[in-house]
Amino acid sequence: MTPEQRDPAVPTATYRLQLQPGFPFGAAADAVPYVASLGVSHLHLSPVLEAVPGSPHGYDVVDHARVREELGGEEGLRELARTAREHGLGLVVDIVPNHMAMSPRHNRALWEVLREGPASPYARWFDIDWEAQGGQVLLPVLGGPFGEEAGRLEADGDVLRYYDHAFPLREGTAGLPLPRLLDAQWYRPVWWRLARTELNYRRFFSISELIGVRVEDPEVFDATHGKILELLREGVIDGLRVDHPDGLADPDGYLRRLHEATGGRWTVVEKILSDGEPLPPSWPVAGTTGYDALRHVDGLFTDPAGFGELLGGYRRFAAPQTDRGGDWDATVRRAAYKVLTHELATEVDRLTRVTSRLCAASPEPALRDRAPWALRTALQELLVRLEVYRPYASVDAAGVVTEEAADGARLAFAVPEEAGAVDVVRDLVLGRYGDGPEHVEFRTRFAQTASALRAKSVEDTAFYRYVPLLSATEVGGNPGDPAVSPERFHAYCARVQRDWPSTGTVVSTHDTKRSADVRAALHVLTECPERWADVLAEVTRGGGGAPDAQLAWAAWQTVFGLGPAQDAEERVRGALLKHVREAGLYTSWTEQEPPYEEAVERFVAEGPCGVPGERVAAFRASLEPHIRANAWGAALVHLTMPGVPDVYQGTEHEYRALVDPDNRRTVRFGGDGSGKEAVTRAALRLRARRPAAFGDTASYAPLTAEGPAAGHCLAFARSGEVLTAVTRLSLRLAEAGGWRGTRLALPAGRWADVLEPGREFGGHAPLEELFERSPVALLERIPD
Repeated sequence: MTPEQRDPAVPTATYRLQLQPGFPFGAAADAVPYVASLGVSHLHLSPVLEAVPGSPHGYDVVDHARVREELGGEEGLRELARTAREHGLGLVVDIVPNHMAMSPRHNRALWEVLREGPASPYARWFDIDWEAQGGQVLLPVLGGPFGEEAGRLEADGDVLRYYDHAFPLREGTAGLPLPRLLDAQWYRPVWWRLARTELNYRRFFSISELIGVRVEDPEVFDATHGKILELLREGVIDGLRVDHPDGLADPDGYLRRLHEATGGRWTVVEKILSDGEPLPPSWPVAGTTGYDALRHVDGLFTDPAGFGELLGGYRRFAAPQTDRGGDWDATVRRAAYKVLTHELATEVDRLTRVTSRLCAASPEPALRDRAPWALRTALQELLVRLEVYRPYASVDAAGVVTEEAADGARLAFAVPEEAGAVDVVRDLVLGRYGDGPEHVEFRTRFAQTASALRAKSVEDTAFYRYVPLLSATEVGGNPGDPAVSPERFHAYCARVQRDWPSTGTVVSTHDTKRSADVRAALHVLTECPERWADVLAEVTRGGGGAPDAQLAWAAWQTVFGLGPAQDAEERVRGALLKHVREAGLYTSWTEQEPPYEEAVERFVAEGPCGVPGERVAAFRASLEPHIRANAWGAALVHLTMPGVPDVYQGTEHEYRALVDPDNRRTVRFGGDGSGKEAVTRAALRLRARRPAAFGDTASYAPLTAEGPAAGHCLAFARSGEVLTAVTRLSLRLAEAGGWRGTRLALPAGRWADVLEPGREFGGHAPLEELFERSPVALLERIPD
């Protein structure tokens, strides 16, 4: 390739659109001219295959062979692709291989399984344990115990109905009296609460409405990927985003098969990497969807010393309601125990059964005479000590299930001899007893349970229990140590450019709990923890009406981060109700406590969104220049660092959103002339104009400022052609007296200011001059 050529199949940048019935393919096509004008190369679409009617997200797929009719059907998608092509854009599509909707009346494959049982040709599609529950699939759909709901079950021809649920009757059973009718089916409707302990199909995390799909079976892979592969072959779509590969039985094998089937199309995977965890190097993908990049970008704008002070204030303010006094590792451990014994109890039961059968039938003496309770205890104790989402076949599992983890697990046993179950389980995970079918099944179940546990215990529980800094509680984040030094950031970028140069990067997504601009405001609190403590003391004087202090801390940060907004009270109330239910300390999704939740709603109205909230709003307004510096800095770093940036819909402007569904609202497409939009357009158009400076063969070079404020400048050059410089920790900088003669040594040559045309720099650029008009700078080398 010549320097200005690139592989058109690899995006320079993508723009994510959230499709839904209120925003179908036609609406997306209308937005194409505007999106193309930003400078991206591809649209990035949320799932496009047939989903449950009315689904606002499309992850509840019911038919892989059809494009979703509510969005405009296949012709609508093809027309969108044509419109996109006319404006120079390709399409990247989100696919969902792990699960389908547990909705028999919409999911034909599942309907056939429930009608015909394990003999159905579709039975191989779903991860069902037919040996459990008497050979029936438990359907947790009843609103109460069977005795209370039986009268609402009604046979209607060859269909069993329960409110808006419909299930097929097994051939020859229509006309039987209800008790015998139910006993004769391949399924059994049960009280929804039994899903916690009795379910016998794999699901997505603890969501019983989503049933696991066995794409490890080649026939199932072909059937569930046929339409997507057809659209790829015909050039309708160009690349893929793979949702939740951690839930699959064999992510390594699936990604190899997908790579072969697509001909190596650009593909990124929603793989959540723990801090310091590498992506398995053998995976034939371009990289992740970018949450690891988000963690590093956010960390640049977090002051480590200030975070420590904020943490101390949080412990004093919320104690004793903070989990274990506000210790992150302890919070995660306690959350994991809670999830294993509640939300994932049925998954642990199944894993225990698999392990017990393996040990009982094994010829290995060390595996014999292991009581199910001991194996269950060993499994639980090892699972809660994993620090990554799951082990992989292509990665040494000893680095995941460490000896330190085993030592901790043994402490759960009072009798040392019984603690030998820990060694048995660990050695099975490490593959030390062979690779027979039963050993593979064990390792598969262990890995799938591990990933579900990590997601539920960290993302959906601990992130809502440990809240000294809300901006640190994002997927893939490390709330216990959120700050990232420039040196560490540079090292990360160098690794990405070397190993995964076409990986995805993000700072806002449909799944972030707070958009990048909300987090940008919250980062500033680490630069002024004492002032924030004073504001907090003022607005909570006399108790403040909060039902508990931990919620109060999170609520005041929430309104500070969101700032002035339309429908603020409704949005904050929704976010905080989700917060307390996910935390599960005083209420939960399944055991809601109306008095507590009513107290939360009153507090929101009278406190954060009432008169006291005006004091927080005034404090936020006083920090606006520093919030803006963080927001623009994060945007520019994201758009010019190694990888392929994904711009979430609307985030080219100031975009302040809370947790879903707030962050999935429809947005207005069009320019607003804001500074952030100007930064975004300039960076994206520069990427499009100079693709070689950012692509697979590009280089990344850290630049270091010189002078008393050097640590407040983050700068790097791409391929000696483009230079990014941003201000970090700008409030601390201002308090210290500004740049005070600090300079940035530019690479040789003259450099033109892309954001402020007409300005040029060379040699040692004074940062007072470089950042005179903006907290960020984007320079382009002037050809000799």
